[in-house]
Amino acid sequence: MKESPEIQKLEKQLRSTNISAFGFMGTDSRSLSEIINSDMSDLSELGVSITKIVSRMKEITAKAESSLGNWTQIDDRLQARVDEAKGHIICPWPHPAGCAIRITYVRIPETNQDFQWTDLNIHLIEEHNFFEGKGSPYRIEPKELVKIIF
Repeated sequence: MKESPEIQKLEKQLRSTNISAFGFMGTDSRSLSEIINSDMSDLSELGVSITKIVSRMKEITAKAESSLGNWTQIDDRLQARVDEAKGHIICPWPHPAGCAIRITYVRIPETNQDFQWTDLNIHLIEEHNFFEGKGSPYRIEPKELVKIIF
């Protein structure tokens, strides 16, 4: 199916952009809609909604933010740390949205599993159902995220 000119323009910007040195599509050859549909299918299989995921990501970030730069216990199995830099990064979609340059690191000490996301990741997931393309440095695998945070 042929994408609209607006979607084609957006996808071109996501593949190579001034916003992110590596782009948001990574090495993924799939179209934007294929990436989103695949990730949404994974979430559907798991029975987890975008709303639930984003709520949990925001909860973890907020708890860790109070201990900026230090690990803090989130619950009986998760620890998290937030690192922040000055400034904002804008959303690559054509709307006015900017996010703090902040990374949340999450770990499960018992299993040595770890995970990370940015505030922009949260926005992209919440507003656009976009976890980024495979090969992108900030790609979030939905199935892995769900295993870690729930």
